[in-house]
Amino acid sequence: MTPRFRSPRLRPLLLTTTLALALAATGCGTEPAPGSQTAADRSSSADPAPDRAELEARASAAQLVAEHVWVTEAAGYALARQSVGVLGDDGFGSVYTEPDGGQIRLSVERLPHADADCTDGPAPGSAQEPLVTCERDGDQWFRATESGHAYAREQDGLVVTLSGTRQEVDRATLRAAARAAHRADDYELDQVLPPAGEAARRQPVERGDLPPEGDGAPNNEVGASG
Repeated sequence: MTPRFRSPRLRPLLLTTTLALALAATGCGTEPAPGSQTAADRSSSADPAPDRAELEARASAAQLVAEHVWVTEAAGYALARQSVGVLGDDGFGSVYTEPDGGQIRLSVERLPHADADCTDGPAPGSAQEPLVTCERDGDQWFRATESGHAYAREQDGLVVTLSGTRQEVDRATLRAAARAAHRADDYELDQVLPPAGEAARRQPVERGDLPPEGDGAPNNEVGASG
């Protein structure tokens, strides 16, 4: 297939404010990648299976859909727990980091086909760096600009994307992470989701010092005395 070039949004390279703030604490709250232990290992361990109802409650408290939580693994990278958060209406995002500062971003969102297939013409509203590479790689699409690159695939109505900067993560590592990505099982959900009660502490605190009407702005009027 002859590559076609366009200017994609590369949305995973521009995560939400929640994730961006989390990256400022890189190196803190990281854990081994949830997928680093096989399902057979987990089933043979003495640890009881997590309670599914509790997992669903924890996901809901974090405004996440449990079925949209994905995990991956890459040599030397660990999940930054503080990066876990919702993307869009019901998507999921997280960041995997390594000691030297490299980051792999995972996002799961309901997006148009063009956001996955970079050969299918420009995505509406795309205004990022022009593509230097756009090609099919196995069952995924690989796209790259001068500064960043990403693997994306569509599954069950979702676009799953693994992305990073070309300076921090090479293509082979990114490809491995993309191929290892999968929907989290109950054991992995237990590791990824915020503990019970933690999600509530993350919610915005309602201020009680603002007037109940209007835009809530403080009154800065100058009195008669100047």
